[in-house]
Amino acid sequence: MSFPEMRPRRLRTTPAMRRMVAEHRLHPADLILPAFVREGIDEPVPIGSMPGVVQHSVASLRKAAAEAAEAGVSGIMLFGVPADGKKDAVGSPGTDPDGILQAGLRAVRAEVGDALVVMSDLCLDEVTDHGHCGVLDERGRVDNDATLERYAEMAVVQAEAGAQVLGPSGMMDGQVGHVRRALDAAGHQDVALLAYTAKYASAFYGPFREAVNSSLRGDRKTYQQDAPNAREALRELELDLAEGADLVMVKPGLPYLDILRTVADASPVPVAAYQISGEYAMVEAAAERGWIDRERAIEETLTAFLRAGADLVLTYWATEYAQRLGAAGA
Repeated sequence: MSFPEMRPRRLRTTPAMRRMVAEHRLHPADLILPAFVREGIDEPVPIGSMPGVVQHSVASLRKAAAEAAEAGVSGIMLFGVPADGKKDAVGSPGTDPDGILQAGLRAVRAEVGDALVVMSDLCLDEVTDHGHCGVLDERGRVDNDATLERYAEMAVVQAEAGAQVLGPSGMMDGQVGHVRRALDAAGHQDVALLAYTAKYASAFYGPFREAVNSSLRGDRKTYQQDAPNAREALRELELDLAEGADLVMVKPGLPYLDILRTVADASPVPVAAYQISGEYAMVEAAAERGWIDRERAIEETLTAFLRAGADLVLTYWATEYAQRLGAAGA
């Protein structure tokens, strides 16, 4: 009988052996927690399509931020959910210094100081009555350049509320450069920009729209990227870097691991992946039905992002997983 000369299984024999030769290791510092803060509530409101995730009150947001910091998570990305009656065509809550996102930013900075990198979503979709990521023109189309002006105003307000990193997520042409100039002119040169460089129009955003009480009518295919296109992501990367992006992102995560690998190979700045609401919801739903092992699925999906080249991962499991890592190392 002929036997194999090479036996790779030798390095898989025990948990200790597998751990020793692991090529990628998740660390709490790799993780960023996305969080929602909602106006006008005193207690957290569960999000039905995202079991375990809530719309926070300002008070519960402070607690969640403290827990994330204690677990060693690197950052928290805030999304504001204003009262429906305050939304309008130009997203006025986004530039109101007392708007809910700005209130959340101030509360988190007061709670954790610099123990977490405090980030904010820079977009209009949560604060407009039409739910689009920009200002609409007379024909109902998103007006790119008018939207840039709103982003610039929002950026300064968010920076003044304490945001250390802004995430321009609307996929408007020129958004990174326009926001960078506005921040610098207002004296916020140290506020960094996490560019949503490759953000695809995706079916996996559905639960997020519940999370932010979205008013969207129609879709976002005229400004978010089209799923069949890969080379386009490199063009977006080149533009964002030229405009001054400090970090870049690929979103969604798992359906676009090939894009993540391509961007990571080309990027001279740190690369983030966003494990979005639909990805989270699928794992939670399958685990609830007993179809998959929840903890193993979480670890496997998060590891996939590192293996594909991500330096950072935005995930709703950030605190939970960081706590698990801490317990394992204790």
